[in-house]
Amino acid sequence: MVLTMTNSFDTPSTRTWFITGASSGIGLALAVRAAERGDNVIAVARRAEGLTQLTEKYGDQVLSASADVASLSQLQSAVNAGLQRFGRIDFVANNAGYGVFGAVEEATDAQVRAIFDTNVHGVLNVLRATLPTLRAQKSGHILQGSSYFGQMAHAGVGMIAATKYAVEGLTEALFGELDPLGIKVTLVEPGLTATSFLANLDHVETISDYDQTVREVLKTIGGLPPTAFNTADRVVDAIIAATEANTAPHRIATGSAAVQDIRTALVARIAELDEWAPVSNAVDSSN
Repeated sequence: MVLTMTNSFDTPSTRTWFITGASSGIGLALAVRAAERGDNVIAVARRAEGLTQLTEKYGDQVLSASADVASLSQLQSAVNAGLQRFGRIDFVANNAGYGVFGAVEEATDAQVRAIFDTNVHGVLNVLRATLPTLRAQKSGHILQGSSYFGQMAHAGVGMIAATKYAVEGLTEALFGELDPLGIKVTLVEPGLTATSFLANLDHVETISDYDQTVREVLKTIGGLPPTAFNTADRVVDAIIAATEANTAPHRIATGSAAVQDIRTALVARIAELDEWAPVSNAVDSSN
């Protein structure tokens, strides 16, 4: 059961964030920024010890919660603890993530299930745990951690892209479902970012036929200069801008490379759609 406590006022001066993946990377940077701005933070991570730096620095302003996003009951406990301390939730940052790099054929069943458990089922669990509160408040802003791989994919990132495409699809449905309830939803689509995510990618057993495609991609990424990677703090700048906009964006890409790659993919998709439109349209029963 999830408590649906709210404060008596609709627009609190001190807002409360529920952030998963808060022990590192973008999640940690967002938790720090929120706390520095004077907001309350329910910081969620699988291992509570990774959140010590937040509670030691910000005290009662941060509530640390050990929860695996694959466990709905653990997330509900974190939500209830946060509501008991802070009374409401204003922002939900669905940020926990897991990566598998390799050709689609190379990924094992265990790896595929693991990445979907975190990146898709985990996202759904966070929504199930927090939406009862947001609906009761008739307010809130959900920030869905996606990726530019949710708009385009290339060799080697098939499993990551598959989960991000899934998140993008379910979130598009949320736009229509939650807007009438006063709840905003934004997909955050980072490009390459200097976090531990890339270093912690789960690699597959390789098949030599993919050496000239998949392995070359990894080699290229590994050879990029530090300036090719955005910092987590800069990504948080974009997230904060989205939360402060009069009209929250449905999507926000972070980094010029992500913007360009997404634009290129969309233009190519539209061009192919137009090229094949005569064949597609001929399927209509009226023709």
